[in-house]
Amino acid sequence: MVVPSARLIKCLSLPSLPPTTTTTANLLHDIASYHHKGIGKVVLKKGKTQLFKDGSPMVYSGAVDRIIGRPPPKTGDIVLVADGTEKPIGWGLYNSTSMYCVRLMQLEEEVARDPSCALNVEKLLEVRINAATQLRRCLGLPSAQTNAYRLVNSEGDRLSGLVVDVFGDSAVIASSAAWVEKYKPQIKTCISSLDGINYLSWRPSVEFLKEEGMDLSNSEEVCSLTPLARVKVKENGISYLISLEGQKTGFYADQRENRQFISTISEGQRVLDMYCYSGGFAMNAARGGARDVTGVDSSVPALELARENVILNELDPGGILFLRRDAADFMKDAVSRNETWDLVIMDPPKLAPRRKVLQSASGMYRNLNSLAMRLTKRGGLLMTCSCSGAMTQSGTYLHMLQAAASSVGKKVTVIRQAGAACDHPIDPSYPEGAYLSNILLRVL
Repeated sequence: MVVPSARLIKCLSLPSLPPTTTTTANLLHDIASYHHKGIGKVVLKKGKTQLFKDGSPMVYSGAVDRIIGRPPPKTGDIVLVADGTEKPIGWGLYNSTSMYCVRLMQLEEEVARDPSCALNVEKLLEVRINAATQLRRCLGLPSAQTNAYRLVNSEGDRLSGLVVDVFGDSAVIASSAAWVEKYKPQIKTCISSLDGINYLSWRPSVEFLKEEGMDLSNSEEVCSLTPLARVKVKENGISYLISLEGQKTGFYADQRENRQFISTISEGQRVLDMYCYSGGFAMNAARGGARDVTGVDSSVPALELARENVILNELDPGGILFLRRDAADFMKDAVSRNETWDLVIMDPPKLAPRRKVLQSASGMYRNLNSLAMRLTKRGGLLMTCSCSGAMTQSGTYLHMLQAAASSVGKKVTVIRQAGAACDHPIDPSYPEGAYLSNILLRVL
């Protein structure tokens, strides 16, 4: 009798193990051999298997019935993931602390198609990063007009916890999973071997890694082939100086297509760019022919970059004014002066980093947007954004915007809805990967 999971066991054979046959007796022998070699097994609860067979990459601890292994697997170890009868359905990387017990790397049918990656993280990294590179080439990235883009987008590129942004010949690697930290040397080798990459920076996400059982709060590692504080890049034909020590990976490539859209609707308009950071939306508005542009941010380094970027692009410095102010304070003062703009852009930082703070964050989003609507000329446009995954995934963003409009006696209509740029793919079996909301409203 042929056992359904025999293909997986055959493809997962360790080099030192005897060839696998399709008989039940030999199959069970091979499973025992894996455990003898230190490969643990995570057995799922009844009724939970199909979720992961359907592609969900995160095996949460509540879906696990038992863990088999002597000694027990440690964080970062390779483990088999099995159904309730202990037949493997795939393999992944284990975490003894995180709510995500296993990050699945390959399912049984994938192993059958490509056995070279079975239980081999280094080979899997090579294959998945090459696939990600090829996808970006299909999307026209990089190009003469744009050389700042996302190369690896975590679950969207089947490498959960790993993000890689490319800025010219520099790559910034952001780590938010323990397995990424464990395989740091292999990841660095893989990325540095890509054509055109001469510099690397490693950016661990300290808060996420703490939930993974790793406390890096006292170790600030930025590892580079040759350290660079600043990099010059192009996006949609506009040049930017970006700081690799800045927020996130240094530049928000996810808004690229939305910034370009702003350039198409700015001609002759008076534009306000709230939370302007290094001036991305503001410069697209200016390049699109805006009558005047005001950018507001509380960060001195960000505003220094923004002003330098104006000069770099030979834009009229008299047409763009950057101000260091708290966003809410600036908007309240502008409201008190009855000042309005034709086009307002509102792109605040992540206000709801966790679902448990969504209710309080919704209040902050509502207050900020109600102020922004009061600053938008009647009949004008407001582009409002949220990079909080909890807000985007809740499906309540539009409801919140309607509540904000009602609170200040405004009527809004939705003109455009967008998310992150196309180099930020999302795995539909992991909708939590969708985090950016970008809504264009007409304010009446």
